[in-house]
Amino acid sequence: MARWFSLIGLVALVLMLPAVPAYAQSSNEPYSIMRPEPILAPKHKSPRRTRQHVTVPQYVPAQPYSTVPPPIIAPRTGVALPNLPMPGSGPGGRETSQDRAVRCSHQAGVYGEAAGDRNAYIGTCINQ
Repeated sequence: MARWFSLIGLVALVLMLPAVPAYAQSSNEPYSIMRPEPILAPKHKSPRRTRQHVTVPQYVPAQPYSTVPPPIIAPRTGVALPNLPMPGSGPGGRETSQDRAVRCSHQAGVYGEAAGDRNAYIGTCINQ
């Protein structure tokens, strides 16, 4: 008997569902997603009509990156491995700490087994 009541309730719900209007699709609502474009304000005019003088900075060419640091002694193997030259991204082409970390991890991959323990090599190189 309980099955019949639940079946009748389910059928009544299915039949009443299409009768509910879909408010999201109605076009008579006053609110809309689209807004008119804002009107741009007029450009500022100086009260005394003076001109603003712009100073253009002089171009300073970037200095070539500094000399390559001395070779690194690999902690486990004791082999002296040369540093690879890479340009820095700091002011004047100087090497920043992030540049040094990238260079050291790149060198550890290049030298592979010659560097010994990769983590020890990178730590020694960064702290050089």
